[in-house]
Amino acid sequence: MTGFGKATIESETLSVTAEVKSLNSKFLDIFCRIPRNYSEREIEIRNLITQSLERGKVEFSLTVTPVGDSNAGTVVNRALVKAYFKDLHQTAEELGFAPTPTEVLRMALQMPNAYLADAPTEDQQASESAQIQQAALEALKKCNEFRQQEGRALAKVFRTSIQKIADLLLEVEELDKTRIPSVRERLRKNVRDLIQDEAFDENRFEQELVYFIEKFDISEEKVRLKNHLSYFIETMESRESNGKKLNFISQEIGREINTIGSKANDAAIQHVVVQMKDELEKIKEQTANII
Repeated sequence: MTGFGKATIESETLSVTAEVKSLNSKFLDIFCRIPRNYSEREIEIRNLITQSLERGKVEFSLTVTPVGDSNAGTVVNRALVKAYFKDLHQTAEELGFAPTPTEVLRMALQMPNAYLADAPTEDQQASESAQIQQAALEALKKCNEFRQQEGRALAKVFRTSIQKIADLLLEVEELDKTRIPSVRERLRKNVRDLIQDEAFDENRFEQELVYFIEKFDISEEKVRLKNHLSYFIETMESRESNGKKLNFISQEIGREINTIGSKANDAAIQHVVVQMKDELEKIKEQTANII
């Protein structure tokens, strides 16, 4: 299920921003974008994501910015910046343009590890870790809230489609009332013709008659379909609801709809069945988006 969450936690020394994006996926696939200086926090962050989000393609981004005089102990990594400067300048010349030294220096200073900082104390590390964790948890919380909001919207879609299928089932029941007399009359005519046949086999006739009646009777399918529709709504509203279970129920709904269409052998009913299938497809498309 798609989701988005962003949180910024500030202290006297740092501003930490965590951003979480989630896309639909059958499994939990995590991609983290974390500053090199805080790469040791990745395992901790991955654990937090695993505990908060069951599945989805998750992209996590962490930004840590010094605040105020907290970077007073930071110095330029001159050797590395010089190497960046030289390489960038040569690359520009190879590409056929000559940037100003100021532009090249600005780019070099923005490259990774362009600055050296004093090693933080244990208290500073603990404080930074707590701040990063707080930002990550807040972002994950907002991402889950986003997912829940989307889930409520999907629930409305499901209820609408299930209700439309239920209404169409009522149409099938009304059409079935006129279909049965037609089938009965056709059956009577065929029986009269059959009895007049000299090779008439009464036992075989009874077997064929039972098979014929069972083949055209859709009473059980109508009852099962009605039960499946109710069970779908009950499951969706329960705490045990999940995308896989709703998908299984939708498959059972589809099986009953298909059977009604094939057994009814009636153009008007089959037309309604097509409308049922259209609504069911809307449901199937969305069950994959549910956790």
